[in-house]
Amino acid sequence: MCGIVGYVGDKFVDSLLVAGLERLEYRGYDSAGIATLNRGRLKIKKTAGKIQLLKEKLKEDPLDGELGIGHTRWATHGEPTTGNAHPHTDCRGEIAVIHNGIIENFQLLRDKLIKEGHIFKTDTDTEIIAHLIEKFLKDDLHLAVRKSLKFLKGSYALAVISRKDPNEIVAARWESPLVIGMGKKENFLASDVGAILNLTSRIIFLEDGETATIARNEVKVFGKGGRLIKKRVKRLKWEILRGPKKDGYRHFMLKEIHEQPNIIRYVLKRRISRDKNDLYFENINLSEKKISKIERIIIQACGTSWHVG
Repeated sequence: MCGIVGYVGDKFVDSLLVAGLERLEYRGYDSAGIATLNRGRLKIKKTAGKIQLLKEKLKEDPLDGELGIGHTRWATHGEPTTGNAHPHTDCRGEIAVIHNGIIENFQLLRDKLIKEGHIFKTDTDTEIIAHLIEKFLKDDLHLAVRKSLKFLKGSYALAVISRKDPNEIVAARWESPLVIGMGKKENFLASDVGAILNLTSRIIFLEDGETATIARNEVKVFGKGGRLIKKRVKRLKWEILRGPKKDGYRHFMLKEIHEQPNIIRYVLKRRISRDKNDLYFENINLSEKKISKIERIIIQACGTSWHVG
C-alpha cells in the first residue's frame, strides 16, 4: 500500500517528510520519493528500494523549501524502479504529483494526451494526472486539479504542488483516505493519521469528492461541487497520538506473529460457552443444516492476510 505525506511551514521540510514516510513503513512499499518547492524552484529526489536509500541521497544533497510532498509506492502500473517512483511531473517540470489508488482509464487518457503532444517518462497511471493538470493549469492550481479529476475513473488520494502556485499544496480524495493536520503557522497532509500524530492532534478527515488547499496559515476544504465548506477539526486523544509501538520486537511483522495466539484466544473467549459447550455467533444466521451444505468458502484479503487465508 502506498503512503502520502505533505508539509507547509518553516521546519526542515525534507527531514520532516522522510520522518512521516518512515511512520508509514508498516504499510509496505518498494520505492520512495519527495518533492519540495523553494523560492519557486521545484526539486525532486526519489529512489527504488528502502527509505534509507532516500535518506542517503538527501544527506548528500538536501532539499530546502517552504513546502513539500512525499510518497512511498507499492507498484501497480509499472515496475518498481526509481523512474516509476513518485512524485511525477508534467512536460515542463512545473507540477509534481503523488497519488494513492488506481486510475482505471489511464491508458485511454495517456493515448489521448500523447496525441495532444504530451511526452511521458514513466509507465505509471499517476503520471497522466500531472499531464492533465498541465493541460488545464493557467493561474489557479486548485481549479486545474478539479478540472482534471472529472476525467479520472478509479480511486485516488492526491497531493499536488506547482511552481505557478508555490505557497500551497492541493489535495483531493476519492475512495482512498487522506487527512489534514492543523498546526500553528504550519499544516500537514497524510494518507494515514499515524504519519503526523507526533506533530499535531488537530485533524481534518477528508471525505470522498472533497478537495483542499493547504497553505502555511490557512486550510480550505471544498465540497463535490467546488464550493468552500466548513469541516470539523477533530482533536485526537493522547492515547491515539502515541501510535503503534513495536514493544521490543525488531519490526511490526514479528510483533504481529507473536501476538496472534493471544488475539485468537481473546476473540474465541467471547464466543465460547464453557458451561453449555457451545459457540456464539449472533450476527451469523446459519443453522447446522445450512453449514452442512456449504461446499466452498471464498476468502477476500490482501498482503499477509491473503497468505493466511
